[in-house]
Amino acid sequence: MNDSIELTGADGFTFSAYLANPGSEPKGRVVVIQEIFGVNNHIREVCDGYAEAGYVALAPALFDRVERGIELGYEGDDMTQGIEIAMGKLEMPNTMSDVQAAIDYLARDGKVGVVGYCFGGLLTWLSAASASNIACASGYYGGGIAQSIEKAPKVPTILHFGELDAHIPMPDVKSIDEAYPEVMVYTYDADHGFNCDHRSSFNESAAALARERTLGFFEEHLS
Repeated sequence: MNDSIELTGADGFTFSAYLANPGSEPKGRVVVIQEIFGVNNHIREVCDGYAEAGYVALAPALFDRVERGIELGYEGDDMTQGIEIAMGKLEMPNTMSDVQAAIDYLARDGKVGVVGYCFGGLLTWLSAASASNIACASGYYGGGIAQSIEKAPKVPTILHFGELDAHIPMPDVKSIDEAYPEVMVYTYDADHGFNCDHRSSFNESAAALARERTLGFFEEHLS
């Protein structure tokens, strides 16, 4: 059963989250952290995909702090609005508190992994460094990780980057790889957003390989 639920942050703020459940006993639990476009159709489909693979998947609506129900597309004004919200209107302590609330909701029933995309990739890295009650983290093309390189992950972590991504230069990726040899850093012949089949940058083979690696990683650390 897939549904919208309400979560409460540490400061008492109430926000929505999309919950996808597998049809059988779950292998584990995963918090899915959105891009700069809100919990839109793509993020719900990502959650549904993890549920089909046997995981309870929960995507907190981090933009609810600004306005409830924000769902954006991937071009033009929507792109501009997403950047403005994520980088200008959200306050990182509140955002991380809301991620923690989602983790804690799932952690009542067992081990929790975190996976995030774009903006969510950065939040995944920060969660690996500072969140409680998580067992592992998988971050996709998180811009800003190299600028937060001092935030060392405390749980097993893997990262996925596109070699054609103009937003995240390969020297930044190399610096992360060199700073944390225990973190498996995968690169793909693909652009930013390669996992999203709603974007022109979607790369089916890269998305499939990254998903295979992430599911194998979750199988190892959440079972």
